[in-house]
Amino acid sequence: MSSQTHASAQPLTFTAEQVAEIAERLEKDTYASLFGCLEDWHALKSAAFHAPNLVAPYIHLLELEIDED
Repeated sequence: MSSQTHASAQPLTFTAEQVAEIAERLEKDTYASLFGCLEDWHALKSAAFHAPNLVAPYIHLLELEIDED
């Protein structure tokens, strides 16, 4: 059994263009399956953590509506 560490893994970096492309796909919502949408949503959420200034125009795509009923 080998032990691997992820200490050498590079942090995720996003460009403004990448964030805009992810947001555009989420806005269009034309995914073939739910998994594509979830993958993009998680990528945008990760970008928001690492580069919040890039995601600010698209933050509405990450906000969850709370059902108060």
